[in-house]
Amino acid sequence: MTAMVVIFVMASLVMLWMASLFKLIVGPYTVSKSKTPFLLEGDGNDEKRRKKSVLFVTAHPDDESMFFVPTILYLTSVCQLDVHILCISTGNVEGKGYVRKEEMFRACLVLKVPIGNVTILDHLELQDGFDKRWSHSLLADIIAQEIGTHDVDIIITFDDYGISGHPQHRAVHYGVRTLLMEKAMYSQGQPDKTVDAWELISTSIIRKYSGPLDILYSILYSLWLGKEETHCFFSKYPHMCFLAMGQHCSQWLCLNVQV
Repeated sequence: MTAMVVIFVMASLVMLWMASLFKLIVGPYTVSKSKTPFLLEGDGNDEKRRKKSVLFVTAHPDDESMFFVPTILYLTSVCQLDVHILCISTGNVEGKGYVRKEEMFRACLVLKVPIGNVTILDHLELQDGFDKRWSHSLLADIIAQEIGTHDVDIIITFDDYGISGHPQHRAVHYGVRTLLMEKAMYSQGQPDKTVDAWELISTSIIRKYSGPLDILYSILYSLWLGKEETHCFFSKYPHMCFLAMGQHCSQWLCLNVQV
């Protein structure tokens, strides 16, 4: 009896896994109960739609490839929006800052983000490292400048846990929150200026390594939360994630095994 239960549970998981994979291959790019908040009103040929400006705020080179690929690809390929990426540091904790900058530029080309839309900072007070504390107010000032330069409508960044719990991922989140609490910082003298901010939800270690099985959970979770609270993106071309991350060669670990 116990063996039959185990077999039934395993078979159910396999079926769910295959159903999730099928959804990934043939389904739409996005799931939400609401209209996509990343587009302006109007039909698909509306010129205003393509002028919506989105700013991704990340902490280190490779964050864009490791965490935000489905969203970036959706916005660049499907919506054809004006996507910008602000990376707060060069990731120079191991003295490879210059190399990592070049790797990020190549990854952004894979993701169809023009090099001119990518800003990588090397600020003395915003250096990479778990022991380096980043000022939330300084981050807010820098992000406000970027909003003014590119007339940004939407910010996308980490949530308060920062996906992996990295203190600098979390600092970026609180930098954006500090900015949004003071409209004068980003309104640039435009009283009607508004900026929407969206955060990438951190997930448990089980979900991270459940593969396609997590797709169904993410879809159901997105629908359950309701209108304009979540937006679920997934890539129909997972190989693009590997291609983008593959540009960050300095972050790949090579093990020499001698037999």
